[in-house]
Amino acid sequence: MTSFESLLYNYCFTQLYLIKDFTDYEKFEFIDLSNSNKDLNSIDNANDFETYINTKLDNSNNFIAYGGYKEVRNLYKRSSHFTTENYLDERNIHLGIDFWSKVGSSVVAPIPGKIHSFKNNTAFGDYGPTIILEHEIDSTVFYTLYGHLSLSSITNLKVGDLVNEGDVVGYLGDHTINGNYAPHLHFQIIEDIGNNFGDFKGVTSLRDKKEDFINCPDPNLLLKIYS
Repeated sequence: MTSFESLLYNYCFTQLYLIKDFTDYEKFEFIDLSNSNKDLNSIDNANDFETYINTKLDNSNNFIAYGGYKEVRNLYKRSSHFTTENYLDERNIHLGIDFWSKVGSSVVAPIPGKIHSFKNNTAFGDYGPTIILEHEIDSTVFYTLYGHLSLSSITNLKVGDLVNEGDVVGYLGDHTINGNYAPHLHFQIIEDIGNNFGDFKGVTSLRDKKEDFINCPDPNLLLKIYS
């Protein structure tokens, strides 16, 4: 474990809240969206994907599906935003955790921070409306990214606005605005954000994965959603 990972893990030893939903937040279901899930081979549009997600949740009596850190996914092949002729540079390895739920679900800040930046990333398959928060723990500055939000989530924001733990950051957007996905939150931790503003890659390649896994560690170190 790196020193940054230890910092995240030791911040809090209880589960931190991230989504306030219309029912019981405590109910979770892991979902596999990797290349090994053959059920996804027959899904080619956002409506079918949303039906698939909702069916998985309904069948398990859970309300939020989660997963995806370091997951290799075929989902990104549909968009030129991620593909390339060189397989080493093709981006298909997920750097955050996704939380799949209903449109309009409230997204809250798990820890205090301030608005670093925000942007509507409109490329097909991209984040759509995105907010990045800046945090500081024990003099270490880092960032959390919230992608696939609604347009209203980035309205009337100001860089530098303070955000308290538990404050609503935004709301889940639908497929018409969130990059053409079923409604979900992409949550990612970033140690070094560089000059990025309102955007940071959430999917990496074989060539860059080692460096990116260090810069974007497992969000569950902070959230404690699963053991």
